[in-house]
Amino acid sequence: MIRNVIFDLDGTLLDTLSDLTGAVNASLDLCGHPHRTEEEVRHMVGHGNRNLMRRAIPDGEDDPRFEEMFLYFRKYYLEHSEVRTAPYPGIDGMLSELSAAGIKTAIVSNKLGNVVESLRNTFFPKIDIAIGGEDGRPLKPDPDMLFRAMDRLGATKDDTVYVGDSEGDITTSERAGIPCVCVLWGFRSREELESAGGEIFAEDTAELTAYLLNN
Repeated sequence: MIRNVIFDLDGTLLDTLSDLTGAVNASLDLCGHPHRTEEEVRHMVGHGNRNLMRRAIPDGEDDPRFEEMFLYFRKYYLEHSEVRTAPYPGIDGMLSELSAAGIKTAIVSNKLGNVVESLRNTFFPKIDIAIGGEDGRPLKPDPDMLFRAMDRLGATKDDTVYVGDSEGDITTSERAGIPCVCVLWGFRSREELESAGGEIFAEDTAELTAYLLNN
Protein backbone atom coordinates (compact mmCIF):
# COMPACT_ATOMS: atom_id res chain seq x y z
CA MET A 1 0.00 0.00 0.00
CA ILE A 2 1.30 3.44 -0.93
CA ARG A 3 1.95 5.59 2.13
CA ASN A 4 4.61 7.94 0.75
CA VAL A 5 4.82 9.77 -2.59
CA ILE A 6 7.96 11.56 -3.74
CA PHE A 7 7.51 14.03 -6.59
CA ASP A 8 9.84 15.53 -9.14
CA LEU A 9 9.18 19.27 -9.49
CA ASP A 10 9.72 20.66 -13.02
CA GLY A 11 7.27 19.17 -15.50
CA THR A 12 5.56 17.15 -12.76
CA LEU A 13 4.10 19.51 -10.18
CA LEU A 14 5.04 22.87 -11.70
CA ASP A 15 5.09 24.24 -15.23
CA THR A 16 8.41 26.08 -14.95
CA LEU A 17 9.34 26.13 -18.62
CA SER A 18 8.69 29.82 -19.32
CA ASP A 19 10.72 31.06 -16.35
CA LEU A 20 13.57 28.65 -17.08
CA THR A 21 13.66 29.81 -20.70
CA GLY A 22 13.70 33.44 -19.57
CA ALA A 23 16.66 32.78 -17.27
CA VAL A 24 18.55 30.88 -19.97
CA ASN A 25 18.07 33.68 -22.49
CA ALA A 26 18.99 36.42 -20.01
CA SER A 27 22.26 34.55 -19.44
CA LEU A 28 22.91 34.06 -23.15
CA ASP A 29 22.42 37.80 -23.65
CA LEU A 30 25.58 38.43 -21.59
CA CYS A 31 27.69 37.11 -24.46
CA GLY A 32 25.45 37.88 -27.41
CA HIS A 33 24.46 34.27 -28.00
CA PRO A 34 21.17 33.54 -29.79
CA HIS A 35 18.14 32.83 -27.67
CA ARG A 36 16.71 29.36 -27.09
CA THR A 37 13.03 28.60 -27.62
CA GLU A 38 10.84 27.05 -24.95
CA GLU A 39 10.73 23.87 -27.01
CA GLU A 40 14.53 23.69 -27.05
CA VAL A 41 14.75 24.30 -23.31
CA ARG A 42 12.08 21.64 -22.71
CA HIS A 43 14.51 18.99 -23.97
CA MET A 44 17.51 20.44 -22.11
CA VAL A 45 15.92 20.29 -18.65
CA GLY A 46 16.30 17.28 -16.40
CA HIS A 47 19.81 16.93 -15.04
CA GLY A 48 20.40 20.12 -13.06
CA ASN A 49 21.09 23.75 -13.88
CA ARG A 50 24.69 23.26 -14.88
CA ASN A 51 23.78 20.65 -17.45
CA LEU A 52 20.99 22.90 -18.71
CA MET A 53 23.49 25.69 -19.38
CA ARG A 54 25.99 23.27 -20.93
CA ARG A 55 23.33 22.45 -23.48
CA ALA A 56 22.04 25.99 -23.96
CA ILE A 57 25.41 27.70 -24.56
CA PRO A 58 26.62 26.91 -28.09
CA ASP A 59 30.11 25.75 -26.99
CA GLY A 60 29.04 24.51 -23.58
CA GLU A 61 31.78 24.58 -20.96
CA ASP A 62 34.35 25.27 -23.68
CA ASP A 63 33.01 28.82 -23.84
CA PRO A 64 35.53 30.94 -21.90
CA ARG A 65 32.66 32.82 -20.21
CA PHE A 66 30.69 29.71 -19.29
CA GLU A 67 31.07 30.19 -15.53
CA GLU A 68 29.99 33.83 -15.78
CA MET A 69 26.85 32.85 -17.69
CA PHE A 70 26.12 29.94 -15.37
CA LEU A 71 26.41 32.05 -12.23
CA TYR A 72 24.24 34.73 -13.82
CA PHE A 73 21.64 32.09 -14.66
CA ARG A 74 21.51 30.97 -11.02
CA LYS A 75 21.13 34.54 -9.76
CA TYR A 76 18.57 35.54 -12.38
CA TYR A 77 16.46 32.41 -11.93
CA LEU A 78 16.47 32.76 -8.14
CA GLU A 79 14.96 36.24 -8.60
CA HIS A 80 12.53 35.27 -11.39
CA SER A 81 11.47 31.70 -10.60
CA GLU A 82 7.86 32.62 -9.82
CA VAL A 83 6.98 35.02 -12.66
CA ARG A 84 4.99 32.65 -14.88
CA THR A 85 5.54 29.38 -13.04
CA ALA A 86 2.32 27.73 -11.83
CA PRO A 87 1.06 24.29 -10.77
CA TYR A 88 -0.37 22.09 -13.48
CA PRO A 89 -4.19 21.79 -13.46
CA GLY A 90 -5.48 19.53 -10.71
CA ILE A 91 -2.26 19.38 -8.67
CA ASP A 92 -3.63 21.23 -5.63
CA GLY A 93 -6.72 19.03 -5.46
CA MET A 94 -4.63 15.89 -5.77
CA LEU A 95 -2.33 16.96 -2.92
CA SER A 96 -5.35 17.69 -0.74
CA GLU A 97 -6.74 14.21 -1.40
CA LEU A 98 -3.40 12.58 -0.61
CA SER A 99 -3.11 14.55 2.61
CA ALA A 100 -6.66 13.62 3.65
CA ALA A 101 -5.80 9.96 3.05
CA GLY A 102 -2.77 10.22 5.35
CA ILE A 103 -0.23 9.86 2.55
CA LYS A 104 3.00 11.76 3.19
CA THR A 105 4.65 13.67 0.35
CA ALA A 106 8.03 15.07 -0.63
CA ILE A 107 9.70 16.94 -3.49
CA VAL A 108 13.14 16.08 -4.84
CA SER A 109 14.63 18.34 -7.49
CA ASN A 110 18.04 19.07 -8.97
CA LYS A 111 17.27 22.78 -8.62
CA LEU A 112 19.18 24.70 -5.97
CA GLY A 113 17.81 23.95 -2.53
CA ASN A 114 16.77 27.52 -1.74
CA VAL A 115 14.77 27.72 -4.98
CA VAL A 116 13.06 24.41 -4.24
CA GLU A 117 12.17 25.54 -0.72
CA SER A 118 10.81 28.85 -2.02
CA LEU A 119 8.67 27.17 -4.68
CA ARG A 120 7.36 24.62 -2.17
CA ASN A 121 6.47 27.34 0.32
CA THR A 122 4.71 29.40 -2.35
CA PHE A 123 2.79 26.69 -4.17
CA PHE A 124 2.72 23.51 -2.09
CA PRO A 125 2.65 24.14 1.66
CA LYS A 126 0.90 20.77 2.10
CA ILE A 127 4.02 18.91 0.94
CA ASP A 128 5.98 17.69 3.94
CA ILE A 129 9.58 17.78 2.66
CA ALA A 130 11.46 19.57 -0.14
CA ILE A 131 15.00 18.56 -1.11
CA GLY A 132 17.05 20.38 -3.74
CA GLY A 133 20.55 20.21 -5.12
CA GLU A 134 23.40 20.86 -2.72
CA ASP A 135 27.07 21.39 -3.45
CA GLY A 136 28.91 18.12 -3.05
CA ARG A 137 25.80 15.92 -3.02
CA PRO A 138 24.87 13.74 -6.01
CA LEU A 139 22.06 14.91 -8.27
CA LYS A 140 19.41 12.76 -9.90
CA PRO A 141 19.58 10.24 -11.54
CA ASP A 142 21.71 9.21 -8.56
CA PRO A 143 19.18 7.96 -5.97
CA ASP A 144 20.75 9.92 -3.08
CA MET A 145 17.94 12.50 -2.99
CA LEU A 146 15.26 9.81 -2.95
CA PHE A 147 16.96 7.97 -0.12
CA ARG A 148 17.24 11.19 1.91
CA ALA A 149 13.57 11.97 1.33
CA MET A 150 12.56 8.43 2.29
CA ASP A 151 14.64 8.63 5.46
CA ARG A 152 12.99 11.89 6.48
CA LEU A 153 9.52 10.52 5.69
CA GLY A 154 10.15 7.30 7.57
CA ALA A 155 9.37 5.49 4.30
CA THR A 156 10.34 2.07 2.97
CA LYS A 157 10.74 0.82 -0.58
CA ASP A 158 7.55 -1.20 -0.16
CA ASP A 159 5.31 1.78 0.63
CA THR A 160 6.84 4.50 -1.57
CA VAL A 161 6.45 5.57 -5.19
CA TYR A 162 8.21 8.25 -7.20
CA VAL A 163 6.35 10.49 -9.66
CA GLY A 164 8.21 12.19 -12.50
CA ASP A 165 8.09 13.21 -16.14
CA SER A 166 11.49 12.40 -17.65
CA GLU A 167 13.93 9.67 -18.60
CA GLY A 168 16.10 10.74 -15.69
CA ASP A 169 13.22 10.21 -13.28
CA ILE A 170 12.76 6.65 -14.52
CA THR A 171 16.46 5.95 -14.04
CA THR A 172 16.42 7.53 -10.58
CA SER A 173 13.55 5.35 -9.40
CA GLU A 174 15.14 2.21 -10.86
CA ARG A 175 18.36 2.92 -8.99
CA ALA A 176 16.40 3.54 -5.79
CA GLY A 177 14.41 0.34 -6.22
CA ILE A 178 10.96 1.94 -6.12
CA PRO A 179 8.21 2.23 -8.78
CA CYS A 180 7.99 5.31 -11.01
CA VAL A 181 4.72 6.79 -12.21
CA CYS A 182 5.35 8.81 -15.38
CA VAL A 183 3.08 11.82 -15.90
CA LEU A 184 2.22 12.73 -19.47
CA TRP A 185 1.61 16.46 -19.04
CA GLY A 186 5.28 17.33 -18.50
CA PHE A 187 8.41 17.84 -20.58
CA ARG A 188 8.53 14.43 -22.34
CA SER A 189 6.20 12.45 -24.59
CA ARG A 190 4.84 8.99 -23.82
CA GLU A 191 7.02 7.59 -26.61
CA GLU A 192 10.17 9.06 -25.04
CA LEU A 193 9.22 7.72 -21.63
CA GLU A 194 8.38 4.27 -22.94
CA SER A 195 11.73 4.16 -24.75
CA ALA A 196 13.41 4.94 -21.41
CA GLY A 197 11.66 2.02 -19.71
CA GLY A 198 8.58 3.72 -18.29
CA GLU A 199 5.77 1.29 -17.43
CA ILE A 200 3.20 3.18 -15.33
CA PHE A 201 1.61 6.30 -16.84
CA ALA A 202 -0.89 8.96 -15.78
CA GLU A 203 -2.65 11.05 -18.41
CA ASP A 204 -3.94 13.60 -15.90
CA THR A 205 -4.06 14.29 -12.18
CA ALA A 206 -7.33 12.39 -11.74
CA GLU A 207 -5.71 9.25 -13.10
CA LEU A 208 -2.61 9.81 -10.96
CA THR A 209 -4.69 10.39 -7.82
CA ALA A 210 -6.67 7.19 -8.41
CA TYR A 211 -3.48 5.19 -8.81
CA LEU A 212 -1.86 6.61 -5.67
CA LEU A 213 -4.95 6.07 -3.51
CA ASN A 214 -5.69 2.54 -4.69
CA ASN A 215 -2.31 0.84 -4.74
